Amino acid sequence: MSGEIIEALERMELGPDAGAAGGPWRHWRLSRDEEGLAWLVADCADAVVNTLSGAVLEELDQALARIEQDAPKGVVLRSAKPAGFFAGADVSEFVGRRDAGEVEARLRRAHAVVDRLERLAAPTVAVIHGHALGGGLELALACRYRIAVGDAELGFPEIRLGLHPGLGGVARTLARVEPLQAMELMLKGKSARARKAKALGLVDAVTEERHVRAAVSAAVAGGLRASKADLKTRIQERVLSAAPARRLAADRMRAAADKQAPHEHYPAPYALIDLWEKHGDDLAALRRAEPASFARLLVTDTAQNLIGVFLLHEKLKRLTRTEGAARPVRRLHVVGAGTMGGDIAAWAAWRGLRTTLADPEPRAIAAAVKRAAELYPKLGRDMAKTRDALDRLIPDLKGLGAGQADLVIEAVPEKLDLKRRIYAEIEPRLRPHAVLATNTSSIPLEDLRAGLQRPDRLVGVHFFNPVSRMELVELVGDGGADGEALAVARGFLGVIGRLPAPVTSAPGFLVNRALTPYMLEALLLMQEGHAKETIDAAAERFGMPMGPVALADQVGLDVCIAVADSLRERLDRPLLEVPESARARVRAGALGRKSGRGLYVWKDGEPVKAKDFPAPPPEMVDRLILPMIDACLECLRKGVAPDEDVVDAAMVFGAGFAPFRGGPLRYARAAGPEQLRARLEALAEREGERFRPDPGWACLG
Repeated sequence: MSGEIIEALERMELGPDAGAAGGPWRHWRLSRDEEGLAWLVADCADAVVNTLSGAVLEELDQALARIEQDAPKGVVLRSAKPAGFFAGADVSEFVGRRDAGEVEARLRRAHAVVDRLERLAAPTVAVIHGHALGGGLELALACRYRIAVGDAELGFPEIRLGLHPGLGGVARTLARVEPLQAMELMLKGKSARARKAKALGLVDAVTEERHVRAAVSAAVAGGLRASKADLKTRIQERVLSAAPARRLAADRMRAAADKQAPHEHYPAPYALIDLWEKHGDDLAALRRAEPASFARLLVTDTAQNLIGVFLLHEKLKRLTRTEGAARPVRRLHVVGAGTMGGDIAAWAAWRGLRTTLADPEPRAIAAAVKRAAELYPKLGRDMAKTRDALDRLIPDLKGLGAGQADLVIEAVPEKLDLKRRIYAEIEPRLRPHAVLATNTSSIPLEDLRAGLQRPDRLVGVHFFNPVSRMELVELVGDGGADGEALAVARGFLGVIGRLPAPVTSAPGFLVNRALTPYMLEALLLMQEGHAKETIDAAAERFGMPMGPVALADQVGLDVCIAVADSLRERLDRPLLEVPESARARVRAGALGRKSGRGLYVWKDGEPVKAKDFPAPPPEMVDRLILPMIDACLECLRKGVAPDEDVVDAAMVFGAGFAPFRGGPLRYARAAGPEQLRARLEALAEREGERFRPDPGWACLG
């Protein structure tokens, strides 16, 4: 696809070498073809993807002024970037904004540019390949027609940043898409592929790159019929134009939003619903009200923290770009077909890697393949893609795939002797360039290297459960790890769409080191007589997506206990003992979600919780959350993580730390390090030395 796009633009002298002929701008090129069409091509300088920054919008305004001087037959707006149309706004420009009046003024100037595009006399056509997200989709919606190429992806992810569309997108979407579907699209922040987008009314045609010129010509000539609402949509729009009906629908939306995103933590969904409820019958008024609403959201702590989390995500994602410095992984071999090993293999096969899965137990491999067959349709809803992924997932009872693999991942239980025995069997069969990786969750790499012929080729790739949903992978190295081996692992994580958090070898690494006291404290609170629902509610009210009791079940009680026991042997500070009641559950086979019962009974993948339970006392949040932050600061002090950004990113993406708080260290800075440290000291006096603050609090100044 990307090659076709570049070739098409080069034929029109709009490719990368167009130079000054394309206009006096850094981010746009303008040219006219033999049919009299103006091609306005976005190609943001020094960037892999297009984003809407202030400079990009300013140059767009200048290009539109030039077009107005000599009206063409039609105007085609598209991108020269292989990745897509526009990835959205340049989020870095939002950082630190605290003056709502200034933000609103800037936004209204941006509105004027987009409105100018909409007012052009000539027919305008947005040709969308790849992604058109956020502000990029808002720009496309200002054109008269939208043509999606191939499997283009359109959507409004702003809600994940604590915002809603702000360039006129709310009103323009409501003008084209059935109201309830339009609101759902914006409230959920999900994307729609090309054909779904056409069904919704976001695009007017779907075609392939080779047919783009014909589709553009048809649109400009009036031969492409713009999407129109069907009878059902028109009836719904008429009903919802009445304030009482809209108010009722808005109340239902608020109730649904509150289950996922409480207003006190995430105000954006409610601001968007308010806009629609108040102005849904007057889209011009809605468009005028949109900038002020967006500005009020942008200056909140929630939006600023979520924007910070987005930038952390991009920082980790950049680590996977090895740029040819490391041999790419084309074949993967996984040893251990348990929950983690089987799911790692399944995910890698889904992402396109030929993957062999070895285990001495045929039943374990069969169970892993069965889980993959159940997972794939949920991921892609594409029978051909599911079939291909299952073809790439190869059962390997004899472990022959190890000798052909570029990367071998060991994912067997947390037993040092077992892992060493497997390495002794596998290492002699590895190819010279192959990298050996371990999915250990707590054992230091220096303990695992003993006896290896190539100890420098061992790295840690610690995945989190469930593998298909958790983006973060701790990439574990130390002084004994070869730089090229780590680069291979980073590149592999990029191929399978995962984020590497670089950490050094240490007990529990970072995420498990921080989560273990959190979950152990929850078990102690249960032993003290508190309801498990009360304990989970305390954490959820702080903003955690899942409470520690449910999390222990999700991870697996057996895994939690093994990690806690391993940490207790290696840490130089007190750690709670696992209550005997939890060990008894494991002995009885109550392992958590994977066995259907643990601390909770699990049904359809969810814990069954009592509806009525006591409210958590105020101190409970401190007992759960502060030791987690303290452990993060200990890891920072000891150099387990290289900087605060990696700590915050790892805890948000690997442990689910309340995203709207920006990460544990960002939260600690905002809440006041001295105040939090004093609360820990008070807990230490009442509850014991496990709460004594680590010297790492000095890292926050």
